[in-house]
Amino acid sequence: MKKIIEIEGMNCGHCVAKATKALNAIEGVDAKVDLKKKSAVVTLKSDIEDQVFKDALEEADFKVVSIKEKKGLFS
Repeated sequence: MKKIIEIEGMNCGHCVAKATKALNAIEGVDAKVDLKKKSAVVTLKSDIEDQVFKDALEEADFKVVSIKEKKGLFS
C-alpha cells in the first residue's frame, strides 16, 4: 500500500532530509519526500494509522495538510 502525504513547512534540502528521516523512522515505512511537490510518497509493509505519520512529522516541525491512499498508476 502507498500513501501520499502533503507536507507544509519544507523549504530546502535539509527539510527534505529531516522529513524523510522522521517518516523512515516508522517501522515498515519507506518514504520518498519531494520538495517541489511538498509531499511524500510512503510505501507501507503493513497497515499504519495516519495519525502515526502526523505525529512523526509534527515532532519534526512540519504540518501535515492531507494524507491520501495512492490508487492506480498516476494518482
